[in-house]
Amino acid sequence: MKSYTNTKSAWKVYLFSAIIALLVSFGVIEFNKQTTKEDVGVTVVDSVRGSHVLYTADNEGNIKPLDFTETSEKVLDAVVHIKSTQTGSSYGDHGTRELPDPFKEFFGDMFKGQAPEGMQSRPRVGTGSGVIINDKGYIVTNNHVIANADEVEVTLYNNQSYKATVIGTDPTTDLALLQINADNLKTMALVNSDDVEVGEWVLAVGNPLGLNSTVTAGIVSAKARSIRINTDKFAVESFIQTDAAINPGNSGGALVNLDGNLVGINTAIASTTGTYTGYGFAVPSNIVTKVVEDLLKYGNVQRGMLGVTIRTMDGNLAKEKDVSFTQGVWVEHVGEDSGADMAGIESGDIIVSVNGKETGTSPRLQEIIAGKRPGDKVAIVINRNGKEKELEVELKNSEGGTSIIKKEEKEVFNLLGADFENLNKEVAKKFRLEGGVQVTKLYPGKIKKETQMREGFIITHIDGERVKNIDDLADILEGKNGGVMLEGIYEDGSKHYYAFGLAS
Repeated sequence: MKSYTNTKSAWKVYLFSAIIALLVSFGVIEFNKQTTKEDVGVTVVDSVRGSHVLYTADNEGNIKPLDFTETSEKVLDAVVHIKSTQTGSSYGDHGTRELPDPFKEFFGDMFKGQAPEGMQSRPRVGTGSGVIINDKGYIVTNNHVIANADEVEVTLYNNQSYKATVIGTDPTTDLALLQINADNLKTMALVNSDDVEVGEWVLAVGNPLGLNSTVTAGIVSAKARSIRINTDKFAVESFIQTDAAINPGNSGGALVNLDGNLVGINTAIASTTGTYTGYGFAVPSNIVTKVVEDLLKYGNVQRGMLGVTIRTMDGNLAKEKDVSFTQGVWVEHVGEDSGADMAGIESGDIIVSVNGKETGTSPRLQEIIAGKRPGDKVAIVINRNGKEKELEVELKNSEGGTSIIKKEEKEVFNLLGADFENLNKEVAKKFRLEGGVQVTKLYPGKIKKETQMREGFIITHIDGERVKNIDDLADILEGKNGGVMLEGIYEDGSKHYYAFGLAS
């Protein structure tokens, strides 16, 4: 009886233990299922700002995190995309400009769709960038971005597009000034580029490689660089060099400091491939300011000239000339009756400063003088035979005078897209003309778009009416409506007629 009872009790214990084990196992299985489901889910947390790992100092020496976001936000609205289109056949003999290696000019004059010689020409489109400098719609860009274009279109950061008028150009600095008719424009202020320091952080803003509104960062690598990329007779090259990445399409865009102010207009790159490999070059804002002021006030750039040929002094030159080395600019030749000649500067002098600013290189001397106009006087310190001497030089214009040469400003001339000047008396005498008006420069406008006229054409008649001077030209064309026929000659004596339409 006892044995039976013990056996029965044992079975009860076993049964209870089995039930407990089963429940525990079931609980573990369910827990694992729940855990597996939770592991498959995605965990989302509130975003946190990235840590600043670089620091910089402001002008007061205060240390602050290096952050480009605020600067980028300030400047992006003021940088535009520029599309220049050649639609006429007048560009048939304009090819892509060959440039010296390893320096490649870029952005905008590399037009696509160039037709083979003898075939029907198709529109060619080039692109670049520009900077809005005031709320009246004035935009600075590079001359090579819009050179030879028949139409120029500007697209803002918000993707609105406008037709642009070319106010003026300056091939000597590769700058151009455009204007659009738009409201509520964001603008960018220019700073004194003399205050920009090597090693300073800068941002390049533009539209490289078809990628609109791109910002890259770098430092100022050097100042007063000349890379001999501008072949104009009176070219001025004193670039700010930067390692901020710039590429085709950046041309005419902004180089800005961390305050979001313009220190230069991006213009060229040093490259064996045509794309970014290390260094870009920008026209300093001081030169930009002078060019813009001249174009707005006079219609063209007023260039004051010393009248000397120069070389940067170095050890080899000092040895060649058998003189003691002095940092400055060697005067190779002095033009007769030039400002330098009249002031007493001689071949062999070494220019060490202008108006108290050191001139350690030829580009730096060019940059300082480029900021002056004919008739301005500058204090030049020279080193002659080891002794310094200060001379006052009155700068002259390209014609040897000291007066401002102002372009005639007529509203209809902007519509035509041309600069004009009264015919030189000697040329008029050669062709036995009583007078005439010569086309000195063509911009995007009626003439380029609708005719094949070349620069240098001499207008003698409009619709059969005699044209003796610029006033005659303006009087006949003002308020003109309908077709216009220009008659005239080129200096080789060939006679031509050009027709286009005007709407009053």
